[in-house]
Amino acid sequence: MRLPAVKFVTTALLFALMPAVQAAELTIGQPTSATAMDPGFLKESATLVDNIFDTLVRRADDMSLQPGLATEWKAINETTWQFTLRQGVKFTDGEPVNAEAVKFSIDRILDPANHAPTISYIRTIKSVEVINDYQVQIHTNGPDPLLPTRMSRYPAYIVPPAYVKKVGASEFARKPVGSGAYKLDSFIPDEKVVMVANETYWRGKPAIDRVTWRPIPEATARLTALLTGEVQLIESVPADLVPALKNRPNVELEQVKGGGLTIYLGLKDDEKPLSDVRVRQALSLALNRQAYTQQLLHGFGTPTGTMAGANDFGYLAVPATAQDVAKAKSLLAEAGYANGFTLRFQAPRRYIASADVAQAIVQDLAAIGVKAELEVPEWSVYTQQVASQKQAPMYMLAWGSTQTLDADAALFPILRSGEPYSTVHDAELDKLLDQSREIVDPVARKKVLEQIQQRVAEQQPLLPLYREDTLYAHSTSLNFKGRVDARIPLFDLRLK
Repeated sequence: MRLPAVKFVTTALLFALMPAVQAAELTIGQPTSATAMDPGFLKESATLVDNIFDTLVRRADDMSLQPGLATEWKAINETTWQFTLRQGVKFTDGEPVNAEAVKFSIDRILDPANHAPTISYIRTIKSVEVINDYQVQIHTNGPDPLLPTRMSRYPAYIVPPAYVKKVGASEFARKPVGSGAYKLDSFIPDEKVVMVANETYWRGKPAIDRVTWRPIPEATARLTALLTGEVQLIESVPADLVPALKNRPNVELEQVKGGGLTIYLGLKDDEKPLSDVRVRQALSLALNRQAYTQQLLHGFGTPTGTMAGANDFGYLAVPATAQDVAKAKSLLAEAGYANGFTLRFQAPRRYIASADVAQAIVQDLAAIGVKAELEVPEWSVYTQQVASQKQAPMYMLAWGSTQTLDADAALFPILRSGEPYSTVHDAELDKLLDQSREIVDPVARKKVLEQIQQRVAEQQPLLPLYREDTLYAHSTSLNFKGRVDARIPLFDLRLK
């Protein structure tokens, strides 16, 4: 009669001696801290919120459009798109993801009283109509062939109406709730963002249980954290530190050629002396883009004369302006500034060697008599200044179209007058930009997009510099592949 008892004790001891199942955890080192996490009002990268929220349409690894919260979509007529929603999906607070949520999410961005900084991307939308619980029709101001693409990126994330109304916009930005692969566990600005797997995610439970995003602004410290195992993935590997990764055991470098942002100098072209096209052209001619990319970026960048990327529809291969100091001086003299002038200039430490490039720009401008007074504000401060247009008359910023692969995203938001991130005032450009959003025929639309890029090359309302490569480094224990749209979809990652 005692044998079963002995067997029970033995089995219990075996279980006690077995190692506990380890939860899969990942830590990612980033160059900056998130400042807020409301996906409709971003003033920074969407890398984090991509994993908390869903969009109607998503991009696969090959950048093709795939069903997301919408299982299908179709054009009803020239100005109406119908989306059929996936049934049974819920936000992590239990609210249903339905047509009302879609309408609420888009309406809050379009409401002018809310001053959404990324409204440019979906400004073509006139209204959203609920057909039934799982069907919506999106009406546009004119024909918009890009509407499905616009529904694949920010600010078109779907948010829970009841929760947003209950807690308010400020609290929602601190404690967001979505329907994505991960739920927010904690958000401490300048310290960490912790996410945990959404076990009821409609695509299945993610393989990694817990992910911590750590801001590590200093590049060497970020790399050290990887090499010591504190983090398993880092973003924005400094170009000058790439050699330190060569032949390091258990570490891999991931380079996405041309997959980064296009760095440019924004100009407040309605302020003197920048209102004179000759001055803007002179500034452009003073810059040695080739030296920036080869010497400071160590070859991890490509000089360009356009904001659009080579993979974008409508891309025009505009060559980068070559440095010509003599011609720059001649243009300044012709404009009445033979003795040069002084100009405030701001640049962040956000991009590859961006502070070093800014110093080189100061030196290049000095060679034509322009004294650029450089300021390097903290990124969190700088993003607020740029979004409210309180930045210096000349400023370094980066823009991209990697999430749409269409030149519209690279051009319209920063060139169309009146848009939140545009400091350009050019009536002819406005006309062309508006036309580009009204044309359905791809051949005709491509021609207009090319005309826009040609005019930018001539008038220089902003100065394209170069397109970065995206540089990551990660532990060999992590299966990771960089994407041309610069996203880090945690759902697709695996720890070995």
